[in-house]
Amino acid sequence: MWTKKDIPAQNGKTVIVTGANAGIGYETALALYEAGAHVVLACRSLGNAQLALDKIKAHKGAGTLEIAQLDLASLAAVKRFAQDFLQKHQQLHILINNAGVMIPPASKTEDGFELQFGVNFIGHFALTGHLYPLLKATPGSRVVTVSSMAYVRGVIDFSNLHSEHSYDAMREYCQSKLANILFTLELERRITATGGNIRSIAAQPGANKTELSRHMTQEQYDAAVQRIGELMEAWQGALPSLYAAVMPDAAGADLYSPDQDNGYRGYPAKMELLPHALDEALAKQLWEYAEEVTGVKYPA
Repeated sequence: MWTKKDIPAQNGKTVIVTGANAGIGYETALALYEAGAHVVLACRSLGNAQLALDKIKAHKGAGTLEIAQLDLASLAAVKRFAQDFLQKHQQLHILINNAGVMIPPASKTEDGFELQFGVNFIGHFALTGHLYPLLKATPGSRVVTVSSMAYVRGVIDFSNLHSEHSYDAMREYCQSKLANILFTLELERRITATGGNIRSIAAQPGANKTELSRHMTQEQYDAAVQRIGELMEAWQGALPSLYAAVMPDAAGADLYSPDQDNGYRGYPAKMELLPHALDEALAKQLWEYAEEVTGVKYPA
């Protein structure tokens, strides 16, 4: 049973956690701070980031903390965040693409993408690309991208990524989380092909009590709990991300997940991916689409 007490010392490491002000992102940032890392809390609201920093600092961990504004619903804002980070820092050991939105009312990003696809995937694709040169220059760096068991039901519909034809909140959420897996694996393939030393790893947190469910009605929430069972606390849901971020045996293209109840509860373990998430042609098509619409090209 692996917990955050098993995290090796992270002194000297620089980490970015997106969406670090609440839920799994907060618990991830807290654990890495306690282990000695310098943790950048990358959040849409600086006010909420400051509140999280103050709360984390009260734990008197071995690390240091920094806040920065990152709005993943705006490609311009993502670029600004990355430029500011690159000016301030000479290394980046761990990037945890954690932030996300789940089943909101129909809405779009600043750049016109369906909000969940735009934030959960497109924003993180661009962020990772902007930071890629520094990740490549930092020995042993890792990119951990947070997905969900919702990927199981995901289908990439290239004709509707801007909600051109219809909107179904859960369908689009599942699509975005499949995109996160496809991105993780395609990034790892490209790293391997160019001889890089970055590891691209996926994590999924299981079923947790977090603010991610804020757009659900009480009826929807109750139905979900009835279907999947008791929800874990956020600290436990953060463990797969933490394992992927710090453990020596966490390899590129792995997916770490709670080990019980079909991935909904438990402690971190490697989980086998379903065939549609291993579709290399689909992953390449999605990557090329993301490059085209974001203008972000990953260097060889």
